[in-house]
Amino acid sequence: MEPAPPGPADDVRSTRLADRAWVAAAVALVRAEQQRSADTHLRKVHVPGPGVDLYLKDESTHPTGSLKHRLARSLFLYHLCNGAIGPATTAVEASSGSTAVSEAYFARLVGIPFVAVMPRSTSAEKIALIEAEGGRCHLVERAGDVYAEAERLAAGCGGLYLDQFTHAERATDWRGNNNIAESVFEQMAGEPHPVPRWIVVGAGTGGTSATIGRYLRYRGVPTELAVVDPEGSAFLDGFRGRPGATTAGSRIEGIGRPRVEPSFVPTVVDRVLRIPDAASVAGMRLLRERAGIGAGPSTGTNLCAALRLACEMRAAGEEGSVVTLVCDRDERYRATYADDGWVAAQGWDPAPHREVLARAWDTGDWR
Repeated sequence: MEPAPPGPADDVRSTRLADRAWVAAAVALVRAEQQRSADTHLRKVHVPGPGVDLYLKDESTHPTGSLKHRLARSLFLYHLCNGAIGPATTAVEASSGSTAVSEAYFARLVGIPFVAVMPRSTSAEKIALIEAEGGRCHLVERAGDVYAEAERLAAGCGGLYLDQFTHAERATDWRGNNNIAESVFEQMAGEPHPVPRWIVVGAGTGGTSATIGRYLRYRGVPTELAVVDPEGSAFLDGFRGRPGATTAGSRIEGIGRPRVEPSFVPTVVDRVLRIPDAASVAGMRLLRERAGIGAGPSTGTNLCAALRLACEMRAAGEEGSVVTLVCDRDERYRATYADDGWVAAQGWDPAPHREVLARAWDTGDWR
């Protein structure tokens, strides 16, 4: 028996076709923004011992002032090209601050509303930055509540939960296309040790470490990837083989999470170092004192591990380079991590950690 010819019910047109012109225009706006944004600087800041060079890739020079500018751009392109964002979409995100600042920027660029769901403990400076970019802030009491609340808000307004924690590792092209790993290697090409011995990054979503770790394997280079994890975060447990681990959460804004996020890929990470919160504060302050770089607490976390690894290399008689990131500027933390009274109220004493870090900075000796 001959099959019946297709009828009207077998020929369904997408209701999104009318949005294609808008999406094309929005993608063009985001790509043009990328063309306007020069690459971030790679700063050689210190030589902790003969033959060991330390570099900081300054991601705070992005238009929205942080490493998360790259992620926000990638997420918007990902969702636009998947057909998930249209002219009537409200974008919603669960964020502790910097990602939301950058996403609010891109939402305004393409002309859609943006809502950030974040813990009430987020710094007032970051909230002000989100609102200055046209975003709206929705605060919750506990860090672990941001995911479900963001989903609820998006569903309630027919919007889109951008979900940086799931999509970060897939939204960025880890093979190249001017991602952060490719940029580092291009900028290191003329240095004495152009292939780093270590690259050190924090994990908030896990997207940056996934991108860099995959790129290192794709390029076939021997560079190892170290992830720093603050107190109270679950990523170290995930690296130890406990992907379902949950914790109280991090007190260092921008990195560490109360759960192992879907974008964290432990199999491309070579080492995870737990850094005390007081040491992160000591690191951000030492960086300003010795290099004149005013950076936030997650950069302090990075610096602690980078100095330790540089000292290990020196002790082993190795030569080479270590690269880490400046994630954002300390101006966002003047009332918190940069304030002595606030730091003391957290029960943190940076002084002993500063002594260790200063010795490492000055002599290349980690004790």
